[in-house]
Amino acid sequence: MPKYKRILLKLSGEALAGPQGQGLHADTIAEFAREIIDATNLGTQIGVVLGGGNIFRGLKGTSLGIERVKGDYMGMLATVINALAIQSILEHLGKKTLVLTSTFMEPYAQRYSRSKAIDALDNGQVVVFAGGTGNPFFTTDSAAALRAAEINADILLKGTNVEGVYDSDPRKNPNAKLLKEITFKTAIDKELRVMDITAFTLCQENNIPIIVFNIFKKGNILKILDGQNIGSLVH
Repeated sequence: MPKYKRILLKLSGEALAGPQGQGLHADTIAEFAREIIDATNLGTQIGVVLGGGNIFRGLKGTSLGIERVKGDYMGMLATVINALAIQSILEHLGKKTLVLTSTFMEPYAQRYSRSKAIDALDNGQVVVFAGGTGNPFFTTDSAAALRAAEINADILLKGTNVEGVYDSDPRKNPNAKLLKEITFKTAIDKELRVMDITAFTLCQENNIPIIVFNIFKKGNILKILDGQNIGSLVH
């Protein structure tokens, strides 16, 4: 039996870009899709929230002269492109997948509702939540925390390209220390920005623990479901 019955998996847009750094890398997405399918085969229900930074990041648009709100909307549209991509690959591999968007996007996808999401999860589908929260000024990390709370997820899994949460940036500081277990208060007080404060607060208020882990190490999702001590636990 897997440790968690229902999980929310958060993947950045950059993760979907793979080694090329931008756009969509089919082989990388296929690897993630296989891991997701393997997890559902254990009986775990999976919702997925994707970032859009591989295509367009709203906040960076201001440097191009794009007004912040419009830039955030562009970023939301980028997450829909990513959602359709992973849906296509999951379904190619034989896994029925439902994309739900925060705003009306027909005919590309259905508008999000909690009941649709839970019905699909209970029927064994992977549910991909696209379009962030539907509002500017909120990150897709906050969207992941919100959807995790709405679907009563047991845990939020944040897939990254590092092993977990560190006391400083491991890409800049070779002596950065991996923190295997921390509280939400510590993460917020020390501004450990592996997720934003809004996301941490939403999870804290709804008693949803977070595991931050390296998504690029094959089998890590299954190891987490097996109860192994992978990544960093924030609770």
